[in-house]
Amino acid sequence: MAEPATSAPPSLSEARDWIGHQIDDADGIGTGQVQGLFVDTGSGEPTWLIVKQGGRFGGSLVSIPLRDCAAAAGRVWVAHGRETIRSSPVVDPTRPLLREHELTISAHYGISERVGRAAEVAGRAEGSITSKPA
Repeated sequence: MAEPATSAPPSLSEARDWIGHQIDDADGIGTGQVQGLFVDTGSGEPTWLIVKQGGRFGGSLVSIPLRDCAAAAGRVWVAHGRETIRSSPVVDPTRPLLREHELTISAHYGISERVGRAAEVAGRAEGSITSKPA
């Protein structure tokens, strides 16, 4: 059986255009706003969206796997529920992500070390910087 066709992840330019867009979860419920993104330290390709959740004057910053997102008409849809996004590990958008942090975030979203971003960073050296703020 052939594998289903998948769309290519957005380019860095496309992902940057998402900054400021509303994030909607898998049920179409607003859950935050895109504040920035992380890119792979080797390739420079976008890896994670940085999302602010909560009110205008508070809230936390979390990351969402870019490969699980699609955008149109000023909104970004995510293939995860609101509670999964809300309980995601907090990130600092001014600091790079280490291999271990990315593996923790990937595991939170159910991404095993055999696929996707987790597979890309699992083979890198412990303690290495794998993504940086764009």
